[in-house]
Amino acid sequence: MDVRTLCLGVLSLGDASGYEIKKRLEDTFSDFYDASFGSIYPALNRLQKEDLVHCETETQAKRPHKKVYSLTVDGRLTLVQELNKLPRRDRVRSEFLVAMCFADLLSAGQISEMVDQRIAQHRHQASELAEREINGEAAQRFVAGYGRALYEAAAAYLENNRYLVESEALSAQVDSDRAGDRGNDRAGAVD
Repeated sequence: MDVRTLCLGVLSLGDASGYEIKKRLEDTFSDFYDASFGSIYPALNRLQKEDLVHCETETQAKRPHKKVYSLTVDGRLTLVQELNKLPRRDRVRSEFLVAMCFADLLSAGQISEMVDQRIAQHRHQASELAEREINGEAAQRFVAGYGRALYEAAAAYLENNRYLVESEALSAQVDSDRAGDRGNDRAGAVD
């Protein structure tokens, strides 16, 4: 799903400025989709050129004019068409997972700290989503519950399997220490 479709979705909930769209996206979608102002405003301009949204400028006292976007009938139809498509496979971008791929290059202490931090982040995000699960409409509760389940499962996986990457780092450290000791033994023999 692209930013254009997200903007149409937000506008289906009511008229909004670009800033308000960004805020709604952060409030609702930030756990699973990231959209910056640098992607929202070009998307809104394109949607306006395609007559999928309408824009009116509101005058504000002592403030810059405010552009308020609203969904057109064609915009609503386009949104429904996009939502009816089968979603693509979820893609995960994770600097944490990249670091874990190279666990043998990190110290066990560093890995342990990274894993502890990630578990805490997952637990915190699950807790925040649990609060959203209580309030809101059925679809919002569903999304919050799904997200909470993912974060809880990830935290549990890390807790139960952290030994895999921690032992990898310890083994690499032991091998490195042994290689260093052999090098010192050879240097001592030369003297």
